[in-house]
Amino acid sequence: MRVTAHLKMNFFLETLRLIVFTIYYHLEAVIKFFIPQKRKDVSGEIVLITGAGSGLGRLVAVEFASLGASLVLWDINLDGLTETKKQVHEQGASRVHCYQCDCSDRQAVYQVAEQTYKAFLPAMIEKNHGHLVSVASSAGLTGVNGLADYCASKFAAVGFAESVALEMIADAKDGVKTTIVCPYFINTGMFDGCGTKWPRFLPTLEPDYVAKRIISAILTDQVYLLLPRSLYFILASKGLIPFKQMVILQMYFGAFNFMDAFRGREKKKV
Repeated sequence: MRVTAHLKMNFFLETLRLIVFTIYYHLEAVIKFFIPQKRKDVSGEIVLITGAGSGLGRLVAVEFASLGASLVLWDINLDGLTETKKQVHEQGASRVHCYQCDCSDRQAVYQVAEQTYKAFLPAMIEKNHGHLVSVASSAGLTGVNGLADYCASKFAAVGFAESVALEMIADAKDGVKTTIVCPYFINTGMFDGCGTKWPRFLPTLEPDYVAKRIISAILTDQVYLLLPRSLYFILASKGLIPFKQMVILQMYFGAFNFMDAFRGREKKKV
């Protein structure tokens, strides 16, 4: 009887705790939505950016350079890295290290890691200080017709980032923050030809805008960044409505025809 009473008391206390924290964190989210959050100072911080030789990676590097961060830039395109290095120096960056690396090549990643990666992340965890950023995609939140392989890789990226974030919490590493970025199509050339049925609701995003929003999310320790904001509505709907209704919703937004006119980024002629 004592054991049963003890279990009932634990259930009551745990449920009460859940209710209290649910109300508290919802109120906190509402307050943060209306009141601008204090931004952290990243001057002198080491920032490692993969894919920094072009596109979004280059823009994020330039933004961090203007904030006084020390940059470690990775990309397979050495010419692109050279151009990025030039641009970040123009923004006042004094410490910039560039490494040619194909992140799809495990051996190449390990070779570069000997100089940067192994000295970087373990120190972040040891000092309980740092920020992990995963730039995934809205295709990592919901399946899309014609993008099965791409969706699979982005679902994996989102799941990995969420799991690492939870591991940091479980290990009491509350100083290691996580930001998971899930944008809609970005006008970088990668998805040239892809259309959007309702551009006011689901616009193709400009890279400069996305880069600035990523920086803002990092500086305010925002965990999830979905772009545009309408994706929050779509994601919430996914868990509340029947599957068949979700299919109709995707048809309404044109998701079944996103890839019909896909061309992709044109390869440069050598």
